[in-house]
Amino acid sequence: MLSRGSEWNRWDPHIHSPDTVLNDQFRGTDPWSRYLDALEAKTPRIRAIGVTDYYLTDNYERVLQFKETGRLPDVELIFPNIEMRLDAAARSGFINIHLLVSPEDRDHVRELGRILSRLTFSAFQDNFACTKDDLIRLGTRANPNIQDERAALRKGATQFKVNFNELREVFGQNAWAKRNVLVAVAGGSGDGTSGLRDGADATVRQAIEASPMSFLAAIERNASSGSGSVASPWRSFTRVTEASNLACMVLMPIRKTPLASRRRTGFLGSRVA
Repeated sequence: MLSRGSEWNRWDPHIHSPDTVLNDQFRGTDPWSRYLDALEAKTPRIRAIGVTDYYLTDNYERVLQFKETGRLPDVELIFPNIEMRLDAAARSGFINIHLLVSPEDRDHVRELGRILSRLTFSAFQDNFACTKDDLIRLGTRANPNIQDERAALRKGATQFKVNFNELREVFGQNAWAKRNVLVAVAGGSGDGTSGLRDGADATVRQAIEASPMSFLAAIERNASSGSGSVASPWRSFTRVTEASNLACMVLMPIRKTPLASRRRTGFLGSRVA
């Protein structure tokens, strides 16, 4: 007989940090300290954080360094959330897609980098890989007047678009991605699949929403976990996202305001005790 019921936790799978490539609204001196202070002060306590950035893991790795020094003591799970834009336009922007990556593999940053480097964007009679160097190179090609490397990176990130069929092909050829990555798609009309309605756009929407790619990680992990206790914070997270259909269609609004000014962050998830 179980001695207690479900244990509820607060998770935020989509939260940007200072130095995020696009839409960095953290201002003033020492924004990282204020960012960490705000996360630690949230009530109820945040137990899982998806450190989100466009195409890169630099800020995720920095948050891990802060964690090693004792910051974010209540956070049990920190994982990278790679935000990308598909080459399909919704009502007010391109479709946003997210790669939520398990941190359980010690080499997950390197493996993720290998996957991203296989995604390409063609422009200016050239091909650009989804790497920091090539994003900078794309930015300078798009605007030769840019002299600052950071500005070139931002410009390149606004230009780079991911083809969904290419993403699906890369996943299909990568066993590690199937085991360790959840694919989430914005569902709103502005930058999500609800903005794809008519004609060919409707076909694109069906292809994205029906793709089994989104479910592979959750299904493979949960098949061995069974009922009862969950082996790790990541398995707890993937188990709930699968049960809530979040693995396939995650409604993750873009953070338009600094963390400290928000009234609510994240969502509640139930973990079997």
